[in-house]
Amino acid sequence: MITTDHVPGAPSWIDLGSPDIAASAAFYGSLFGWSFQVASPEAEDYGFLQLDGRTVAAIGPLDEGATSAWTVYFGTDDADATVKAVEQAGGTVRFGPFDVFGEGRMAGLTDPEGAEFAVWQPVATTGFDLAGVPGSLSWTELYVPDPGAARSFYQAAFGWRAQEIPFGDMTYTVFAPAEGENADQGGLMPLQEGGRPHWLPYFEVSSCEETVALAERLGGVVRVPATATPETGHYAVLSDPHGALFAVITSPAA
Repeated sequence: MITTDHVPGAPSWIDLGSPDIAASAAFYGSLFGWSFQVASPEAEDYGFLQLDGRTVAAIGPLDEGATSAWTVYFGTDDADATVKAVEQAGGTVRFGPFDVFGEGRMAGLTDPEGAEFAVWQPVATTGFDLAGVPGSLSWTELYVPDPGAARSFYQAAFGWRAQEIPFGDMTYTVFAPAEGENADQGGLMPLQEGGRPHWLPYFEVSSCEETVALAERLGGVVRVPATATPETGHYAVLSDPHGALFAVITSPAA
């Protein structure tokens, strides 16, 4: 499960690109109890999504030509060096690295399979304030055409540890950062035909079924209905009213 230890290579930030920030903030606010706070006048409407005053995510305007989506940021001690490692491993740079108002340094990247992600080098802002509890990021999952190639890429770029574990009638690859103990942070799945490579964020909730029902009432769409497994608890995959994919999960220990 993801934590707020923010060791290098672990998810440390997540944000949503939206064509209508107010509408998206209202949707997620009603779904998870988040409030929205504009970061600063210089931030071009970028703002923080908070739970009880603690930041769990952020939201900002879409880049030109982009579609609404969540972006997972992985922490690094040196964004420039990580960008070079990503390029050497076969990834591409969408933008950056650049400094963000003294808060940190970031870059936008794409893995060789086509899944977008970002990196965050902390200065004043280390990362999100909550993780692994209801209303916050709990897990990430990568969907790509060639899981084996993706595994090799992320191990080369970030030094991640990878473990194959039984999961029903299949084997599931679990990623963990090079540092830290018992800090599994994400999984790896083959992309279904016709899908787009992506990182899928999972938000912890107290009741998966109740959250799915509420999401539908708020205008969300169920992509994978609430499913229970002994290994993970209850989970479901949804898209918000603007099409951004996300998942909710009620973990066994939550």
